[in-house]
Amino acid sequence: MELRNTRYEIDDFGVATVWLHRPERANAWTGHLHREYRWIFAQLENDPRVRAAIATGTGNHFSVGADTGALDVGVKRGYYDPGLGDDTANPGYGVRPDFDHDLAWQWALRFPVIAAVNGGCAGVSFALACFCDMRFAAADAKLTTAAPKLGLPAEYGLSWVLPRLVGVTAAADLLISGRTFRAADAPSGLFNEVYPTREELMEKVTDYARGIATTVGPDAVRQTKEQLYRDLLSFDVGESIEDSKRRINDAMATDEYREGVAAFAERRPPRFGDRPV
Repeated sequence: MELRNTRYEIDDFGVATVWLHRPERANAWTGHLHREYRWIFAQLENDPRVRAAIATGTGNHFSVGADTGALDVGVKRGYYDPGLGDDTANPGYGVRPDFDHDLAWQWALRFPVIAAVNGGCAGVSFALACFCDMRFAAADAKLTTAAPKLGLPAEYGLSWVLPRLVGVTAAADLLISGRTFRAADAPSGLFNEVYPTREELMEKVTDYARGIATTVGPDAVRQTKEQLYRDLLSFDVGESIEDSKRRINDAMATDEYREGVAAFAERRPPRFGDRPV
């Protein structure tokens, strides 16, 4: 696929960085951008080198949400058109039926997706960040759910995911008021960490992602993601405990576990399989 609205690269540590890349439009969201974003992650999911991914924006914005042109089309048509097409890639699909949907598929990937919110982040792009596994931000990045000020209800599952990140009361504030807020003032739970500048944000997030890529077992990461979101959707703590015991029992028979124990005993970094060096 020819990428006009996104770009990506994979470093020598196995960390992929994916940019929303329409800097002349503050990385505004379109169907074309969405389709490219999904295509990129389909490539990353099938690339054994990739151990972690960072999603961010080119320039001074993460993404300001829906492009105004797309909003105008919605007014004229009177209905929502995602603009994806039948040939859109479906990364992560097939793991769980409830993850076979826009943005939720990020939870089904075998590696963590880390949002680095480097600037303005609104609407659907705010939802994208919420469906990443972790979120970091530059302190001055401005965010808004945006939808209510456009006369729209909460979009892309924000009414489901946001209360689980920040609590019902804080989510109600952001979803109903549509107010703009700085990352430094975000409700607790939205970000793992907020950094003073964009430059420090990208440096710290890249180091963090490289740590995941080089010091933890890739299968352990895959299974932990499965457990995290499976248990989020389960009400049975006993089932979670028994499932974790089964997984640990199976993991103890693997080379990954043997290497992890050996590295711990020998006080050296682990060498997990075909990890990039």
